[in-house]
Amino acid sequence: MTNGANRHTGVIGLAVMGENLALNIERNGYPIAVYNRTWSRTQEFLADRAVGRDVTGAESIKGFVETLAKPRRIIIMVKAGAPVDAVLAELSEFVDPDDIVIDGGNSLFTDTERRSVEWDGKFRFVGMGISGGEEGALWGPALMPGGPKGAYSILEPMLVDISAKSKAGPCVTYIGPGGAGHYVKMVHNGIEYGDMQLIAETYDIMRHALGMSAAEIGIEFERWNTGKLESFLIEITGQVLAVTDAESGVALVDQILDTAEQKGTGRWTSQNALDLGTPIPTIDAAVGARMMSSRKDERIAAALTLAGPVIEPITDETERAALIDHLENALYFAKISSYAQGMALLQSASATYGWDLNLSEIARIWMAGCIIRAELLDPIRAAFKADPALVNLLLAPHITRDVNENSPSARIAVETAVRNGIPVPAFTASLNYVDTYRTEKLPANLIQGLRDNFGAHTYRRLDKAGVFHTNWTTGETETIG
Repeated sequence: MTNGANRHTGVIGLAVMGENLALNIERNGYPIAVYNRTWSRTQEFLADRAVGRDVTGAESIKGFVETLAKPRRIIIMVKAGAPVDAVLAELSEFVDPDDIVIDGGNSLFTDTERRSVEWDGKFRFVGMGISGGEEGALWGPALMPGGPKGAYSILEPMLVDISAKSKAGPCVTYIGPGGAGHYVKMVHNGIEYGDMQLIAETYDIMRHALGMSAAEIGIEFERWNTGKLESFLIEITGQVLAVTDAESGVALVDQILDTAEQKGTGRWTSQNALDLGTPIPTIDAAVGARMMSSRKDERIAAALTLAGPVIEPITDETERAALIDHLENALYFAKISSYAQGMALLQSASATYGWDLNLSEIARIWMAGCIIRAELLDPIRAAFKADPALVNLLLAPHITRDVNENSPSARIAVETAVRNGIPVPAFTASLNYVDTYRTEKLPANLIQGLRDNFGAHTYRRLDKAGVFHTNWTTGETETIG
């Protein structure tokens, strides 16, 4: 172990994300110290991936802290929840009030808010969302730091250096106070859920309504990735669909059990959206679809008894080509709808929690490094830069144009799926969100009438001011206020 407090940054937690982030920091010229709860894991890292690098390993938290230059910069990369609290409590015995402790895991933002208050005065606490997976952590992730702005100013040079870079700049910016950084990462992951579900539904339509093989579908996704759908998830969809299983000789994706797992960030997004009264139906549908997928045994039994239409794949080449084009447009439409929902949730949270989120900057830092990076984020960035007070992304003129141009294809995609009994909850939710948002008069008037009938919940009128209640048996109405 190197003597003296000369390490620029320290990383606690040497699972793959922690290891890769540490190597990224060191590669960019910042001497690094590392610590893991098990000393043997630290030794393995030093003897393997850290050989020849400016990395110091410590056997104890105290020794780890003593290697760091002041103000100390410490990044925690451990499992969210109780492990983070345990590390913070242990660190608190050895750090100073000016030191900066960063939680780089997928912590629930309310936990970050709590910790910001709990450790105020003991050290400066930063909750930082990190997106990009293992490769992103190593070569450049998107970083979403929230907490004290003064702490960010100290961290900024290093974070800029280690972050991904897009044509719009480094993929890091100060998000806001308290749990803002982890909140933005949570919504990023919610959008990610929606993206993946929409891609999966597109694949499902192609394999059933068109009878296409995984390899054939993969070729179309590769082609789509050269156009308006260009994105990381579209790119890797083509890769996944192209791989053949060495043992069976069939597409590997066809050998994967159809039960999707989840770590909770999508569910957190849906739960918080309900708390804030902000609709995000595409993300909700994606979360629900994963839950339904986990009921494999029930679905097998239901498939034997519940009837559905017999699917007859389209064979006419002209019709097939037309539907493939419609699916490309429909997926683009649905992605716009889903992103609009996510940005609306960020706006709602910003107002509710007093974070003053910069949506243009958030879209900008998602343009590279992170999982949802996509060409679509550039026009989203431009929309909120032109009008920071934009009520909904769908109302930006260039976004409105794209929505209107592609909505007929979305209707054809949903119609094709429904006619063939192919479940498309996320596509349907995306289309319904736009249709609901553009509808001047909704049937909620009847809902209010029903509520007033059974519970005297009152209602307002179109033709006069005030609050009213009606006796729906006699028709007598009284003014309540």
